[in-house]
Amino acid sequence: MDAERFDALVDAALDEIPDEIARLVHNLVVLVEDEPPEGEPDDLLGLYDGVALTQRDATLGVELPDRIFIFRGPLLDFCADEAELVQEVRITVVHEIAHHFGIDDERLHELGYA
Repeated sequence: MDAERFDALVDAALDEIPDEIARLVHNLVVLVEDEPPEGEPDDLLGLYDGVALTQRDATLGVELPDRIFIFRGPLLDFCADEAELVQEVRITVVHEIAHHFGIDDERLHELGYA
């Protein structure tokens, strides 16, 4: 799958986020990278880089935006077909946005987003 089509899958997953949740997201960008950074597992599907909203306080000034990375290569390797890829991209996007709200991996596993 080419990068443009993959980006469209990520955009579609973001569009599925309910408006009432999307309105609460602040100072966050979603980026697609081909592979995880050096030092991270090769099969990492996504990564949240930032300070969760639940950990912010008044002393935290205006900062660069938090970032969510979606890794194309590992997702393509993980999925057998496009239908599975669509579902896994959606799960990964929701998983990483949940980290923005301070939801940990254990709770995400319980909810089926791990």
